[in-house]
Amino acid sequence: MGLFRRISIGPGEHGAQAAGIALMLLAMLAFSFADAVGKKVVATYPVGEFLLLRALAGLVLLAPLIWRQRAAFTRLERPGLQLVRMLVSAFEVAAFFLATVYLPLADVITFYLASALFVSVGAALFLGETIDRARSIAILVGFVGVLIALQPSPQTMSWPALIAILASVLFAALMLITRFLRRTPEIALASQQFVGTALLGSALLAPSGWIAPPPSDWIWFVLAGIGSAAGLLCVNRSLRLAPASVVVPYQYTMIIFAAALGWLFFGDVPTLSTLVGVVVIVGAGLYLALRDRKAPDEPPPQTN
Repeated sequence: MGLFRRISIGPGEHGAQAAGIALMLLAMLAFSFADAVGKKVVATYPVGEFLLLRALAGLVLLAPLIWRQRAAFTRLERPGLQLVRMLVSAFEVAAFFLATVYLPLADVITFYLASALFVSVGAALFLGETIDRARSIAILVGFVGVLIALQPSPQTMSWPALIAILASVLFAALMLITRFLRRTPEIALASQQFVGTALLGSALLAPSGWIAPPPSDWIWFVLAGIGSAAGLLCVNRSLRLAPASVVVPYQYTMIIFAAALGWLFFGDVPTLSTLVGVVVIVGAGLYLALRDRKAPDEPPPQTN
């Protein structure tokens, strides 16, 4: 398909696409807000405790939808792969918030932007998709952007940065696995992620211990869960209203929201290398998104 293919759409479709774009932007804001809240919480509380309470808050918010579609949970496809996806999602979220303890939020999100590149490589390795020359160049350019942002050296190659990259790789694996489970209802995929995170959070609490939050702090755990669940719902609805090729590129606005919230709440100012890396990564990712023109019925990526 051509990069600038002319598409004929009616007035109703224009409205649906505008609503889809608005919902995608709202989702990125919700995710960024939830991530900023999480960074604040894990500076005081164990990561396991935050994961557990955040997941429980998200499940409470999704409970009406889970109950309404409860019959779908009895006939899930490929149960083994569903379990693998749940574990991958849980460890991805844990790695993300562990990285935010030591790195600015915008830096962690920068590494997450590379997940689209990892998906392209993984699709070639595990799904048999071909990578032509243009795609290969875009992937290489994107990885150069990661190196610019990371500035690898014995002094800067810290383990928090490696954990952030690991989280990005796990997120890419999550999206690839989701492609295999395209017939699974969206509410089942979303709720499984929260269940897996709750179980992992409970396991991580064993060595770290529980810190009883005062009443004033409970709101932060609740807000993190609400932001994550609301973001998931907005992404899913966005991809029902408009083609993925239209709305997915707007996911890159997450770095703008993350940088703004990081500066507002934590005084984090992105370095020049991070900003240059973001521009390179986003440019490569947008090229891939516009060039591929993903099918509208492809399952949506499940973000934090």
